[in-house]
Amino acid sequence: MVDIHSIYHGDLRTEARHGPSGTTLITDAPVDNCGKGESFSPTDLVATALGTCMLTTMGIVAQRHNLTLDGARAHVVKEMSQGAPRRIRRLKVRIEMPSGLSPGDRQLMENTANACPVHKSLHPEVEIPVEFVYPD
Repeated sequence: MVDIHSIYHGDLRTEARHGPSGTTLITDAPVDNCGKGESFSPTDLVATALGTCMLTTMGIVAQRHNLTLDGARAHVVKEMSQGAPRRIRRLKVRIEMPSGLSPGDRQLMENTANACPVHKSLHPEVEIPVEFVYPD
């Protein structure tokens, strides 16, 4: 269990503190929703969580199998719904993988990424197309 403490500072800005590490981050409402857009919005953090979770879980499995994923990258494009209720409609993910993975290792990494905890926690109405790109 992890505690995260948040405080509202006004002007649609919050500050969140990660209990175990004390690390803080700021959120702002996006410009298209009355905010300043000077930092991640809460829904941006959902997109960030998805990309980083996919990379992290692949990293865990890669370590277990003595594979190297250094340099792997995730790019997530977040699309919001146009009508009410406002929600994330689509998170389009592109994962750029390092070279040297066998076909079996590639499948293992793809299965792992698509089963990461954040991916499995998102509502089924959120579209999550995932593209894996390999240099070789």
